[in-house]
Amino acid sequence: MTYQDIDPVKLSQSLIQCPSVTPNQAGALDLIQKILEANGFDCTRLPFKEKDTHEVDNLYACWGNGAPNLCFAGHVDVVPPGEKSLWEEDPFSGKIVNNILFGRGAADMKSAIASFISAAIKYVDEIKVNHSGTISFLITSDEEGPAINGTKKVLEWLNKNNIKIDDCIIGEPTNPNKLGEMIKIGRRGSLTGRLEVFGKEGHVAYPEIADNPISKLINIVKVLNEEKLDNGNQYFQPSNLEITTIDVDNEITNMTPLSAKAVFNIRFNDQHTSDSLKEWLNKVCIQHSENFKLDISVSGESFFSGPGKLSTIVAQSINDELGVDPELSTNGGTSDGRFIKNFSNVVEFGLIGKTMHKLNENININDINSLTNIYFKVIKKYFS
Repeated sequence: MTYQDIDPVKLSQSLIQCPSVTPNQAGALDLIQKILEANGFDCTRLPFKEKDTHEVDNLYACWGNGAPNLCFAGHVDVVPPGEKSLWEEDPFSGKIVNNILFGRGAADMKSAIASFISAAIKYVDEIKVNHSGTISFLITSDEEGPAINGTKKVLEWLNKNNIKIDDCIIGEPTNPNKLGEMIKIGRRGSLTGRLEVFGKEGHVAYPEIADNPISKLINIVKVLNEEKLDNGNQYFQPSNLEITTIDVDNEITNMTPLSAKAVFNIRFNDQHTSDSLKEWLNKVCIQHSENFKLDISVSGESFFSGPGKLSTIVAQSINDELGVDPELSTNGGTSDGRFIKNFSNVVEFGLIGKTMHKLNENININDINSLTNIYFKVIKKYFS
């Protein structure tokens, strides 16, 4: 299977037709491996499993040898499609209607994977010999889920086997509305707190012999909700804390509860670490309650790659193809960049994200072709 056989739009359709709801790869990795191996890439399948987790299949593929190693990172797993009858087209049909490709994963991010595969194989087909460096792929089926047995584990395997990635492009849908608008050069961190404040049950008519935890929880939540964490900076939005749940689990109207609970999430920029936020959260809780439990889980620290060689090459390639200058940004949710940043410089650029995770997720096929051209230019400039 040569470059001439790799139409990025058709490959996008084929990948969408693999119903790879996380953590299942549903044949998507098999298809990618078949195409890459037919074009000279060495492929290694890397299944990982931890106790009480699903086994996850991953793929690392490479062509060439030595440094620098330019890696494309992506995920074939998708979120569930929801009620299929509400879609205009079957979410796993990959159907094209009026130049619009419909399907779960069209935007996030099977089409970007198809684009980079097509671009990489075109480069390999053209360069043939006299090439110094490595083109690689790190593809997981555990990005939309807990992300325990996916990219993080592959990176550990690479490190153990002395395989170094120098620069990495993640194909997440970085553009809000139009292709070429935005490159991500970092991400905010994410911290979730589960707070339970304890008191003493009692009759509402006798508050002096009870201890209502709701009042204490309200005081804590008020401080958390009103605190301005920072003002942001040139590349980062201000950090924000959002209360997502408040629950007392009490249906009795004349009795105060034993405990009251709240859940919140903080998206934080590079002016904070999870440790500094934990310290602040505990300090606030201690000021308003003597008896509480605070459980904190961290999805990822904030990271900032900064403007550099790779982001410059991507920006130049976008301008060459589309005539626009992209914004360098760090907004949005978390990505596997939170793992990769410990091993490599990271830049994220892909398609348009406004329909990802939604009913009728879709992408314009012209954008798939344009993204393929951009990726090809990136590879060519990177190794020139």
